[in-house]
Amino acid sequence: MTIRTEINSQAQVVCASSAALRPKMSHIAAAAAAAIIMLVTTVTFVSGQTLSAPTNEFPNTIVLPGARSAEGIAIGQGSIFYASDFLAGDIFRGDLRTGKVERFIHPPNGRQAVGLKADIRHGLLFVAGGFTGQAYVYDLQTGADLATFQLGGLINDVVVTEEAAWFTDSLLPHIYRIPIAPGGSQRTIVVTGPAADLSGFPNLNGIAATPDGKTLIVSHSGLGAILTVDPTTGVSKLIDGVVVPAVDGILLDGGRLYAVQVDLNQIAQVDLSPDLSSGTVTALITSPDFEAPTTAARFGDRLVAVNGKYDTGFPPTATTYEVVTVRKP
Repeated sequence: MTIRTEINSQAQVVCASSAALRPKMSHIAAAAAAAIIMLVTTVTFVSGQTLSAPTNEFPNTIVLPGARSAEGIAIGQGSIFYASDFLAGDIFRGDLRTGKVERFIHPPNGRQAVGLKADIRHGLLFVAGGFTGQAYVYDLQTGADLATFQLGGLINDVVVTEEAAWFTDSLLPHIYRIPIAPGGSQRTIVVTGPAADLSGFPNLNGIAATPDGKTLIVSHSGLGAILTVDPTTGVSKLIDGVVVPAVDGILLDGGRLYAVQVDLNQIAQVDLSPDLSSGTVTALITSPDFEAPTTAARFGDRLVAVNGKYDTGFPPTATTYEVVTVRKP
């Protein structure tokens, strides 16, 4: 049984004909729809040291043409990136090196697109569907609509491991598992412990996983904290020493975690202990191009973030939304 057949058999709602749903493509925005401006990224270390890291040939910002909002970012093959329009559900595809970008997927009305991850090995794009309570699976190369899963409340972010895609819910203390490998089962993991706190909003938000898939790492916006979750039992534990107010998306890179702090216009760099029991914020990454960044992905020695522009309100009212590239410390 193929990967796509397995996903379709697990889906609660599957598009009747993927071939009939060819994604609508816009022309590549001329010159990335924005001039390439040579700016400086500032990295402030907790010790007080400041580095100035000049950019090179990469554009600092890439405008998403026609976007009404922006939320998620994922890296595909080479320098290809995918970014989501939260409110419209559209997915943009672009090139970090050239700055060229296009509207890649224009889904049926009523969909939303929050966090997303590219599964290059299986050629799949997993998208969290926000307030629809759904998750979507698209073909990574063609944009074909492969499957829809009805999951829960506010489906916020997703991480992909070798065997499954894992989605967070910001309204319920749940994490949802959608299998990639044949023979897997769709499951709802009921989270217990501190990550199950629902006293604020949003609650569970960003999600990452260790390379072996045995531990999930989540951000909790209401607590301003980073926690581990056992994907089998749902038991959560605080990662001590890490205080990240207004935390949104997270990115695990080896023994280091990057936590996007949307209201503070910065990304916290967190060095984790080997057993993930504690961590230390070692740097705060800022950029003059940040405007309420929401999520981040890694491309080589760079972080790629997307501006949600929630400083304008919700829904946001900005006229343009962009991807921002900064150097890691």
